[in-house]
Amino acid sequence: MIDWRVFPSLTALRAFEAAARLQSFSLAARELNVTHAAIAQQVRGLEDHMAASCCIALGAAWR
Repeated sequence: MIDWRVFPSLTALRAFEAAARLQSFSLAARELNVTHAAIAQQVRGLEDHMAASCCIALGAAWR
């Protein structure tokens, strides 16, 4: 049986996908109709869940 508690939230995955595709938290926030801070919080939560960094900040951009 699958233990769904070990999977990251769909909201966090959706936020990360949009931010990675658009390479911008602000553009991802606009697309998902949430704030920049909400995207950052979801990505940070995903990083905590995975115990790894999902992105590297490079000034205004990230990879």
